[in-house]
Amino acid sequence: MPLITDALSFDTKFQEVPVIDLANLSSTDPALRRELVSKVRDACIRVGFFYVSNHGIPERVIEDALNSAKQYFALPLAQKLELENKKQANFKGYSPLLSGKNDPYGAADLQEGFEFGWEEFSPESGLSSIASSSDEGQGDVSGAMAGGNVWPTEADVPGFRNAALEYYYSATALGKAMFPLFAQALDQSPVFFDDKTRHSAALMKLLHYPPQTGEVDDRTMGIGAHTDWECFTILWQQPGIQALQVLNSSKQWINAPPVPGTLVINLGDEFMRITNGVFKSTVHRAVNRSGVERYSIPLFFGIDYNVLLEPTVGCVSEDRPFQYDIVSAGDYIKSRLHATYNY
Repeated sequence: MPLITDALSFDTKFQEVPVIDLANLSSTDPALRRELVSKVRDACIRVGFFYVSNHGIPERVIEDALNSAKQYFALPLAQKLELENKKQANFKGYSPLLSGKNDPYGAADLQEGFEFGWEEFSPESGLSSIASSSDEGQGDVSGAMAGGNVWPTEADVPGFRNAALEYYYSATALGKAMFPLFAQALDQSPVFFDDKTRHSAALMKLLHYPPQTGEVDDRTMGIGAHTDWECFTILWQQPGIQALQVLNSSKQWINAPPVPGTLVINLGDEFMRITNGVFKSTVHRAVNRSGVERYSIPLFFGIDYNVLLEPTVGCVSEDRPFQYDIVSAGDYIKSRLHATYNY
């Protein structure tokens, strides 16, 4: 039975986001692997979101990145604007409050961020072993977002670059390990994405959401209703603060609160496009009505920018032909950045 036929029978009126334990992610036991793939497949088709426990990113790495983010966002605005993303040809750097608008029907997003991508890790960071194992050969990054990162000076935020990149390398290592799971969930070989992920097309963002005070309506969001653009996002949420909501097929907003010891994985438009809608790129939003500052760290993991977003075997049928234009991954991401930040 074609995958597309099977997928149409799934109930997408979910009421909660499932939790998947990755303790057996590296297991060679076929039965354990099939069980894990089956859970991932179900979550990708029904929800487009799932939590992962036993994800392998050390708590210290998370804490260091969080503390660096707090120090950076506490800088004076004029200092942060020196690295504003609109000044960079590759969109990296600082995005001020209200500078982005993910929901075209809503207000501007009430959050500020700092975005960067892959770069070689300097030996003095002490992470050369991680660099060589998780991103070997990925320095030759080309395409729409080519070009180096920008960073605050060491005097402004001591250790910021190293803390951010250590988390980045840990998260991209997790992402690399997830791709074979997604491939098998699509009834493909575990190496299906290998030739499509030779270079790092992963962008990471440190985000700060101030508390929303005064009158708040559904047009005012920390980040408006949207889908992510890449294959999938690896999201760390600050514990104890409910902000993330996910839209089910009944148009109900389902809370996705922080779950201790987990990260959130959510699928994006690249997966939706290459699977012809089998994998869900689910609409979601975040609103910080907690009364306190909130931080989150998403890493957006896509396929290489020069790879075409073409249909995957089993995801099209006579009754459901391919429904998207075929474009390169880089051109698609660039078009979304233009639309969101009004370049």
